[in-house]
Amino acid sequence: MLLADVAATSTAVAATRSRLAKRALLVDLLRRTGPADVPVVARYLAGELRQRRTGLGWRSLQTLPPSADEPRLTVGEVDAAFERMSALAGPGSGTARAAEVAALFGAATSDEQRFLVRLVAGELRQGALDALVLDAVAQAAGVPPEAVRRAAMLAGATEPVAQAALAATGPEDALVRLAAFGLQVGRPVRPMLAQSAPDVAGALAAVGPGPAVVDAKLDGIRIQVHRDGDDVRVFTRSLDNITARVPEIVTVVRTLPARTLVLDGEALVTDDAGRPVPFQDTAARAASGDAQVAATHRLRPYLFDCLHLDGADLLDEPLTARIAALDALLVAHPDLTVDRVVTADPAAAEAHARAVLAAGHEGVVVKAAGSPYEAGRRGAGWVKVKPRHTLDLVVLAVEWGSGRRSGLLSNIHLGARDGHGGFVMLGKTFKGMTDEMLAWQTERFRELAVDDDGWTVRLRPEQVVEIAFDGVQRSPRYPGGVALRFARVLRYREDKPASEADTIETVRALV
Repeated sequence: MLLADVAATSTAVAATRSRLAKRALLVDLLRRTGPADVPVVARYLAGELRQRRTGLGWRSLQTLPPSADEPRLTVGEVDAAFERMSALAGPGSGTARAAEVAALFGAATSDEQRFLVRLVAGELRQGALDALVLDAVAQAAGVPPEAVRRAAMLAGATEPVAQAALAATGPEDALVRLAAFGLQVGRPVRPMLAQSAPDVAGALAAVGPGPAVVDAKLDGIRIQVHRDGDDVRVFTRSLDNITARVPEIVTVVRTLPARTLVLDGEALVTDDAGRPVPFQDTAARAASGDAQVAATHRLRPYLFDCLHLDGADLLDEPLTARIAALDALLVAHPDLTVDRVVTADPAAAEAHARAVLAAGHEGVVVKAAGSPYEAGRRGAGWVKVKPRHTLDLVVLAVEWGSGRRSGLLSNIHLGARDGHGGFVMLGKTFKGMTDEMLAWQTERFRELAVDDDGWTVRLRPEQVVEIAFDGVQRSPRYPGGVALRFARVLRYREDKPASEADTIETVRALV
């Protein structure tokens, strides 16, 4: 397929706010896409490159060669070019990358150049996120959206599912192909996510009548643990494989009395009294494979769900059955489970939440006792309650510091998702940043820069930051009509993509 077809569809999708119209445009393009090109086209329609790192920044795209007169680039050629760029490293890589950019963009028309620049910069704000692409795949294949979503959840990716569904000879064949994407030990699934509630009573009401499971919410890194015999793999919330960096977790999992398992949980570093250390210390430990760091900052797994055990998939079992399987597995390791109570009594649930907070954790997650594990869904089955006001927002830009912060990128511009593929600015903050954090964000934001006027650096909207604040107030100063009061940085979320940041609707509801 020609890149021009994808670029034209992207432009048309961006021009309408109607979800149905966007989906119809995607369906039309997907039906015209050859099987080999489906993985690339599906990712581009969702506004992303398939390569996580290309080495390209805004500076390298400021001066492009003259555009081609006629479209001739195929999506396969474009993907191959970015793949070559992603593999470049070491001496001479800059020159080689510049040559690749010149060849690729020189073969592109002006419309294709604009499309590629926005794709590389992460600014293809067309309102066609992964969820909409999955719905379009379902319609193009003539199958229920739920079948496509479940397959993508279990595959951990959209591309292979889209390729399988669209290569089918008809709806029945597509359903058979989609059903083949089962839970596979060793391959991560998209994790189940939680909604938010302001208090425990509200969370209990949200999950429905009857007893609920109230788990401690730990301020660590989300982990998904897979074991097949002696082969143990540990994945993060974003499905990155960190097995080599967490040998202490691997050792613990190998002691469990099972041959195959898939468990969901959190990992964190605790002090000598058993209290969690600051999240930054846990995150630094999880990001480092250094043996000395591992020896002094040991990660402890805390497990709260069981998705598979010794040949039996438990995803569709009620939560109480999955917990029973987990407790039986960990009967000799009670220290590996999160603190929980099962109750329908708001007073008992609130008392548990207070005890969790007193232990140094950040809150609780209230879960419907009969809920299945809906991987990748932020449904009403799980509802988190944290006592402080926090939002996960996206850094849209950052300003160069002055005085003691001269030479550092300091004041960050905060944005919430607008629900249409874009972001709405809510304000700025430079509070809560340690010297270590300032150094880290200066390096990180240079990687994401798309423009720099000497004062403000505009960024690709990729980095999620957790912000604490004292309230939300109406404000004509910002496009969303609201602003955060006394916003301050708690931590940067390396484990969360921008597509999972909070929405402007969530923020406005707090006014």
